[in-house]
Parts: sequence; structure tokens; C-alpha cells
Amino acid sequence: MVDGSARPQARRRRRRADAEQNVTAILQAATKVLTAQPEASVEDVARAAGVTRQTVYAHFASREALLNAVIEQAMAEASAAFEAAGLEDAPPAEALIRLLDAGWQVSARYPFLWNLPEVSPDEDLDRHGPVVERLHEIVRRGQESGDFDRRVSATWLIAAGMAIGRAAQDEVKARRMTVEEATRAVHLSFLRLFGAQDPTPG
Repeated sequence: MVDGSARPQARRRRRRADAEQNVTAILQAATKVLTAQPEASVEDVARAAGVTRQTVYAHFASREALLNAVIEQAMAEASAAFEAAGLEDAPPAEALIRLLDAGWQVSARYPFLWNLPEVSPDEDLDRHGPVVERLHEIVRRGQESGDFDRRVSATWLIAAGMAIGRAAQDEVKARRMTVEEATRAVHLSFLRLFGAQDPTPG
């Protein structure tokens, strides 16, 4: 004989599974739709995800909340990419290049994020939390080893580096540079800013 209480539990598990599937579909659709049309509406995202607008709002209270969820997903992917890059095992300059490459590879999957409205410096730091945290670790290690310039603070180097990254994004968005050109320019600019030698040949 089957316990009657098992049926409500099974229904709850199905509802949770359905909700998780909906969230995954919505975030995937949001990334795709917003990449093609940065001003896309919640209705556009719902249509692409194959759900109703009400379903989107059941999980994300507003368009801003949906955007924040996509940003959080991108940052989670960035954190995973940094873990896989072996930053701790590489010399500081090489670790810096690995960090930049991993970050650019993730951002290439979310190009619409480059078109988001500007936010305050504090909000910008929050958005780039995983990058800033890893970058701070690399800068600290590089300054302690003498690979990076010790005459300026790590905080200044990171703030200036973030500005370089934003400038590169602007150049790519304006089509004045390709992603490859911007990537190389960012590498060289960071290394010069930090007072490091280029660890890559050519």
C-alpha cells in the first residue's frame, strides 16, 4: 500500500523540477534575445523561452531582476573559468593573462552585458566581484614577488585596469577594434600598467 503522503511530496518535487527547468529556459532565452536585441522586453524573452509572461514574472519580479540573474549567471561562469585556469600555479604575469583570457571568453558569451547602462563605481565593482577578487590576489602576489610595480597600491592598479577593460569593450562595441585586437591591447596595457614583462612570445 502506498502512503498517501507520498503523492503530495511527488507533486512538490515535480513542481520544483518544472520551476527549475523554467528558470533555466528563461535565462538561456534572455541571453540569446538580449544579445540580438539589448532592449528586448520581458514578453520577448518569455516568447523565446516558450513560457508565458506571468511565468517569467513568477521567477523574476522585474526586467531588472531578470538582468541581474543573467549577470549572476555570467559571474558564476567566470568564477568557474578562473578556478579551471590554474591561476595560483602560474607566475603572476602569466596568471594575469590567464585571468584576462578567461574573463573575455565568458564575456563573449554574454555580449549584451557590454550594452547595459552605466552604473556607479560601487555597483560596477559588485558586478565584477569574482574578477576583482582574483585580480587582487594576483596583484598582491606579484607585488610581493617583485614582478609587479610596488610604487602604487593594488587598489589603484585594479581600478585603472578595470578602466582599461571598459575602454576595450567600448572600442569593440563601436567596431573600431576586433575582439582579438582588443584582447591583445588589454594584455599589453595591463602588463605595462603593472610594470610586468609579457610572458607570451611575439
